[in-house]
Amino acid sequence: MSQLWDEAAQQLVTVRDHIRFAVSAFDRHDVFFGHGFPGPVEEASYLVLHALGLSHEERSLWLDARLLPEESVAVLDLVRRRVEKRLPAAYLTHEAWLGPFRFYVDERVIVPRSFIAEALEEGLDPWIDDFESLEHVADICTGGGSLAVLLALKCPHAQVDAVDLSPEALAVAERNVSDYGLEDRIQLIQGDLFEGLTPGAYELIVSNPPYVDEKAMQALPAEYRHEPHVALASGTDGLDHVKRLLWEAPRYLEPGGWLVMEVGHQRPLLEDAFPDIPWVWLDLPGGDSYVFLVRREDLPGAS
Repeated sequence: MSQLWDEAAQQLVTVRDHIRFAVSAFDRHDVFFGHGFPGPVEEASYLVLHALGLSHEERSLWLDARLLPEESVAVLDLVRRRVEKRLPAAYLTHEAWLGPFRFYVDERVIVPRSFIAEALEEGLDPWIDDFESLEHVADICTGGGSLAVLLALKCPHAQVDAVDLSPEALAVAERNVSDYGLEDRIQLIQGDLFEGLTPGAYELIVSNPPYVDEKAMQALPAEYRHEPHVALASGTDGLDHVKRLLWEAPRYLEPGGWLVMEVGHQRPLLEDAFPDIPWVWLDLPGGDSYVFLVRREDLPGAS
């Protein structure tokens, strides 16, 4: 194995060579892709260009550029750690992207990949017609704070309360909030779900909670096992957090307020558990039936 990498450092010349080598290495080692890249070519291109400090948007300009020896070593070190340690690319580069928005990330938080980011672009517009009028919104299970930042940008006059149980995750969120200059508008709160929030105050609450069931947790690829267990697992059926959120949300939403939540592939179980809720499942470019929208008055226990 070591000989292969040493030979690569001697033989590879161009950016194109290094991308090709990375793709082959990913294939040999059964690397799993699910943290922002659809396959080996896209992730290999990203890692190689990141190591070289080059823009991915201008990739065609660099493909035939020759690398200095020290540049080749840096690229191959990044690729080698990806395949040997099975770390998600975001943990190697300390960045993840939701659309055009960049966020700092490390192993204290899951890699941001929520479909709610797509929903905030245009998917909620038929139900919430004036985001500029919103004054109080919340993000539950905020993790590294990416959705809280997107909420603040989408609702420019709103105060955003972002809650997470993990102080380590909130330290990452604090950095992302600071990177976007939103310290005055985003309040980070350590608590369990709605703990620390003001009852009846919020026009909109979003959440991407843990929703992986026990069986799926046991079958996770190695890349996902580097992410915090507490941010993924949610009991035997994967609905422990979701059910609590549904029952507790009415207390914190104002009349007419909305709850938006991502639940992955749990739609059938959720509809069986709550057959009386008039679910609105959003049709999003990245996948439909993963995110729902429910008005406060339609939630269980709402008065």
